[in-house]
Amino acid sequence: MERKAKAVWQGSGKDGTGQLTSDSGVLSSTPYSYKTRFENEKGTNPEELIAAAHAGCFTMALAFQLQGAGFTPTELATEAAVSLVQEGQGFKISKSALTLQAKVPGIDKPKFEELARAAEKNCPVSKVLNAEITMNFTLT
Repeated sequence: MERKAKAVWQGSGKDGTGQLTSDSGVLSSTPYSYKTRFENEKGTNPEELIAAAHAGCFTMALAFQLQGAGFTPTELATEAAVSLVQEGQGFKISKSALTLQAKVPGIDKPKFEELARAAEKNCPVSKVLNAEITMNFTLT
């Protein structure tokens, strides 16, 4: 399986603009720029897309972990907060912090934590990120 996305950029780093397009069409000439990345202009940025990918990947991985253990979640809601920090003259993604709200009938906290930690470590996006990954969860 291979998934593709394309970035097109015009202009300098600070004053230029770009568009992101994915093969699925979910992103279609979606704007990104210095201002969408480092300020609050409308548009997206690579860190936001990594956060969405990590939240989605982890949540699906946890659903499979729960299914394999005989549990069906009512709801799994995950937020990923990706941190971009300065490193020398450039930047690096230093952390992805997962915050999970889960409703899983019939599961106890130790079993849930075991399955959530397995999903955290084994989802493909977690594996590709070379950053600290943390997770907090609430089971209701």
